[in-house]
Amino acid sequence: MGEKTKFYKTWEISDILWEKVSPLIPKKERDECKKYKRKPGAGRKAMEPRKVFEAIVFVLRTGIQWKALPKEKYGSSSSVHKYFLEWYHAGVFTQLWKNGLAEYDEMESIAWEWQSIDGSQKKAPLAIESVGPNPTDRGKMERNKVSL
Repeated sequence: MGEKTKFYKTWEISDILWEKVSPLIPKKERDECKKYKRKPGAGRKAMEPRKVFEAIVFVLRTGIQWKALPKEKYGSSSSVHKYFLEWYHAGVFTQLWKNGLAEYDEMESIAWEWQSIDGSQKKAPLAIESVGPNPTDRGKMERNKVSL
């Protein structure tokens, strides 16, 4: 019999992806010049980085609020969010994105000279016709009417 293929849900992290992400996660180090109140190893244990990353992916893929994160599976939502902010400021997600682009470029050869950004900085031309005037403008029209 052949090997079984493991299927992942869209927010679960495969071992292959984790191998690419784990080197980007910043390591916590104690500052030798700083005086700490607790001894090394005292206090609450740090969360496992893989579980934190999987929780972050879960929030991003499902669109739920941080506070709605299932505590029994991922732990404290506020801790996960704290890690997210730390990793964001450390550039983890930007570097992961760059690495992903580079890997995809090697596999599929991205045509960089043909890339463009899709963004519009103006209102949709038919929006007023289809939905009517802005609600704040509707009130102004009522006040401007002169009664005879």
